[in-house]
Formats: sequence, C-alpha cells, structure tokens
Amino acid sequence: MKQYERLIETPIGTLIAVTDGEAITVLDFADDALDIEPSGHPLLLQLSNELEEYFSGKRTVFTLPLNPHGTMFQKEVWETLRKIPYGETLSYAAEAKRFGNPKAVRAVANANGRNPIAILIPCHRVIATGGGLGGYSGGIEKKVFLLALEKDNPYL
Repeated sequence: MKQYERLIETPIGTLIAVTDGEAITVLDFADDALDIEPSGHPLLLQLSNELEEYFSGKRTVFTLPLNPHGTMFQKEVWETLRKIPYGETLSYAAEAKRFGNPKAVRAVANANGRNPIAILIPCHRVIATGGGLGGYSGGIEKKVFLLALEKDNPYL
C-alpha cells in the first residue's frame, strides 16, 4: 500500500506524519534529520493545520481518521487513550481499569509506550498513580510541555 509522508514543525520539535491515503498511521518525533519527499496529501495538510491550531490553543479535539498499526490489545488500549478528555490526566492504574482489566497496568503502560500516533492518541495524558509524570516515548520534557499547554488553555 502506498504511504505518504510529511515533516511537521511544532514547538516541541519536528514530527514525521504518515498516511496510507485513508487515515493517519504514524505521527512520531523525528529525532534525526530525515530526508523525505514531503507529500501534499490532503490528510497530511489537514493534520498540519490541526496541529498548528492545537499548539496555538485553538483546538482541543482532532478530527482526522486514525489507523495505528499494532496488535488488537494495543489498538484497544489506544482507543481507551482517545477517550481521555483534553486537559485531563489519568493514572496508568485508572487507565487499566477503564480499559476493563485493572490488573493489566503494566501491559497497558507498555501499549502506551508503543503508541505510533503521538498527540492525537494522547498517551501524554497518562501519569503515574502517585501524581508523577511516568514516562513518555518522545521524552519527558515534551510530555511536560503538552500537559502544560492543555492545562493552561484559555479556550476551555
């Protein structure tokens, strides 16, 4: 299947976005310099616009179709993540409970860490039970930024 890619500059660094033409399949931090042919695919242009609105405090919900690749378990966990409202946080234990398996905290946390669509599937909203930040595959400083952005949003 054909894939279309685009680099998107944000306040927390460059993101690489990928679509299969039907949905967004990847939105990840591009830590290394990438040499890609930027696509003008409409989904990637819409994603770029929605991210710009999000980072400027004007968007709290993303409207793009998503199709993250993973196991059925991971996809179900990621769907649970999508239900965490903007500006709210949830502990890993509470996420496992919402997911329907309170004893699966580690498995749920591992699925969060494999989330291929950053920000739109908001794993940054999950924190440690004691109130600590927990981890973030993009780096803890990015998680801090995203949580602060959502907490201080004047549009809420």
